[in-house]
Amino acid sequence: MNLAQYIDHTLLKATATEADIKQLCSEAIKYQFYAVCVNSCYVSLCKQELAGSKVNVAAVVGFPLGATSTASKVFEARNAVEHGADEIDMVINIGMLKDQKLAQLEEEIKQVKQGIGNKVLKVIIETCYLSDTEKRQATELCIKAGADFVKTSTGFGNGGAEVKDIELMKEVLQGQLKIKASGGIRDYQTALQYVQLGVSRIGTSNGVAIVGGQQDKVQDY
Repeated sequence: MNLAQYIDHTLLKATATEADIKQLCSEAIKYQFYAVCVNSCYVSLCKQELAGSKVNVAAVVGFPLGATSTASKVFEARNAVEHGADEIDMVINIGMLKDQKLAQLEEEIKQVKQGIGNKVLKVIIETCYLSDTEKRQATELCIKAGADFVKTSTGFGNGGAEVKDIELMKEVLQGQLKIKASGGIRDYQTALQYVQLGVSRIGTSNGVAIVGGQQDKVQDY
């Protein structure tokens, strides 16, 4: 299976330079990845580097903690779209979920989605910090709020994608939204396993190794 079109080729390290981002884009074009995923300050650079290609640009919002204000998330998402982002990967307010402020959390997701119009919204629920009940609640809120994807992880938490979480999400979603698996996906077999489970997108910084069928031990993101 050609996994390239499932991959969001990702670089979110604090130390990433413009040269690193240009290399990311070059690799994305070479291997025909679906998108690059970057911090929002690099959206314009990516659009410039990817001009003439079919590679999309995804920008993260409220990353990686999810603890910024709703207003700042909406602004960051709109700003990224104005600069050319095709997709937004936002982190939920995890503390809000823990406090069971579900209506507030739904409203936050809804506002970000409304702020970006017809662009794709992926909602990162950071599964490593959640109970199964909270994972279900977060997934249900993504449906109610009109998101396009539920995404497992930032890659900055204490755990990444897990098969059991994908299965839980699928059970809740019933095909209503798509799923993005991210965090800890570093080789072809792991990526293939998630795609066979029904995941529509893979977030990884090891896309080159994955499409080469190689195993790369470099840490995600």
